[in-house]
Amino acid sequence: MIAPLLRVSNLAKSFGAHAALRDISFEVKPGESVCIIGPSGCGKSTLLRCINHLTIPDAGFVEIAGAYIGREQKPDGAVRMQSPREIDRMRPKTGFVFQQFNLWPHLSVLENIVKGPMKVLGESRDAASERALDLLQRFGLRDKAESFPAALSGGQKQRVAIARALAMNPDLMLFDEPTSALDPEIVNEVLVFLRELAGSGTTMLIVTHEIGFARQVADRVIFLDQGLVAESGPPEAVLSNPSNPRLKQFLSQIAPPAHRHH
Repeated sequence: MIAPLLRVSNLAKSFGAHAALRDISFEVKPGESVCIIGPSGCGKSTLLRCINHLTIPDAGFVEIAGAYIGREQKPDGAVRMQSPREIDRMRPKTGFVFQQFNLWPHLSVLENIVKGPMKVLGESRDAASERALDLLQRFGLRDKAESFPAALSGGQKQRVAIARALAMNPDLMLFDEPTSALDPEIVNEVLVFLRELAGSGTTMLIVTHEIGFARQVADRVIFLDQGLVAESGPPEAVLSNPSNPRLKQFLSQIAPPAHRHH
């Protein structure tokens, strides 16, 4: 039995009177690609941010590679909050790719990528640069190493953001709607790289509204609705033969599969 790389147990988060996450539990095994779908406002981004503790959950637990991040449960059942330093030590286990890229505008592409490994992991500039250039090569951006983010297209920025996250050698990659800020014609160029990552065995949790992509790449699809896991399973079951009426309605609103670009 392979131990899960990510275990989320009874996660809950409210903002004022609004319960964004009510009681979320699921696991992701090493090498698995899991896509999270659901209507906007159903808690998808909040869930990702709770997993790496950018947002602090109100209840429940997150374990990455067998270690708690944030809220920790002792063997006697007592709950302890980790210190910011402990959380910071755990956070590099996850790579986070945001909708809006979040690149540093004043740094070159190469500097954007080497900053984390040097500062957080203590890598030498030579080692960090070599790895960064390898990643840029892999993402078809080797010639952009000295460019600044402002000179890049949206698709190139997103690929740099993915390379930057991978440079930290995380156990788990989190993607928050990685194509939502892109023009439709460059969505595919980013999806191709995400497919390649999935194929290379990177463990990924991807919030997406690209149902065709989820169908092709996900080992499992989780449908979030009203802060709960409403349905979860292999993509063909969840996307082609949904049992949940809310999921049926959601899929019918997204657009008929025949007209989706692949």
